[in-house]
Amino acid sequence: MKITMAHGSGGQSSAQLMSDIFGKYFNNEILGRMEDAAVLEVGGAGASAEAGASEAAPGPARIACSTDSFVVTPLEFKGGDIGKLCVCGTVNDLLMMGAVPKYLTCGFILEEGLDIDILDRLVASMAKQAEEAGVKIVAGDTKVVEGKGGLYINTTGIGEIPAGRDVSSSNAKAGDAIIVSGNLGDHHACILSHRMEIENDIRSDCAALGDVVGALFEAGIHVHTMRDVTRGGLGTVINEIAGSSGVRVELEEEAIPVHEDVRGFADILGLDPLYMGNEGKMIAVVPAEEAEAALAAMRSTEHGKDAALIGTISEGAGAFLRTRLGATRRFDVLYGEGLPRIC
Repeated sequence: MKITMAHGSGGQSSAQLMSDIFGKYFNNEILGRMEDAAVLEVGGAGASAEAGASEAAPGPARIACSTDSFVVTPLEFKGGDIGKLCVCGTVNDLLMMGAVPKYLTCGFILEEGLDIDILDRLVASMAKQAEEAGVKIVAGDTKVVEGKGGLYINTTGIGEIPAGRDVSSSNAKAGDAIIVSGNLGDHHACILSHRMEIENDIRSDCAALGDVVGALFEAGIHVHTMRDVTRGGLGTVINEIAGSSGVRVELEEEAIPVHEDVRGFADILGLDPLYMGNEGKMIAVVPAEEAEAALAAMRSTEHGKDAALIGTISEGAGAFLRTRLGATRRFDVLYGEGLPRIC
């Protein structure tokens, strides 16, 4: 078997590659959780008995750590660019674990022939987004390779998880509600429009979601699970949560928000918004009795103003969609290629 573009789709082929190759050699109790970011405990050793301490030192600090590589084409697009995207993507992965993002590292792989002016714009965009997201870029590396003037960026992020937060894909429970932060498919439709040279007003949703996550915790919501909806789309993320938590998830098709421009674009090309990629959307799984308060908190923010309650969780297994016609059908993770080099 050879590597294909489908292995980068974020769907079934990506999961199989993770399991069959990387998981076979790298697996451990932390990586095996397959979260958006690893949750690590550092420091916090007990006070020395020899020092006669009467109280133990504070427990270990909990941090989130995530790394991601960005290969999107084109490098610049409506609503963003690879510089903005690489900051937002890693910051969002940290946020989904309930962490407060603090630091980023960045590694650049530059292809020979890249225009210096383009590089300058992308790095400036990256710095601007890092400042807005409240993170510092504290280490980096640059390599140059043969090529056709392209650019790839890897970012690694570190965030601090405040005491009392326990957010995980395995924490969804029967009786929970599912909220999405806004319209789906914007980034996918934007990137594809650029590549197909289709003129429209669709812009990428590329954004850091600190305001949305912050609003949930400030409102006292007991958030069980959060995931950003990127490659593979909502359909893949929901299946991953159902599998990790051992629950049945049912979505209401009519409730899933999609902008009319994106829906029209998807209909023309035969795309399903359920599997279209995003770079500024997330889902939150919360207790049903807190769903309205969570929805109000998310809608009070810039990046959550179009939030919608889209589904429920119950006992059982699998992911199901209640269609506009009233039927219920099962849906799976993304199969096949999807849209390569979307992030």
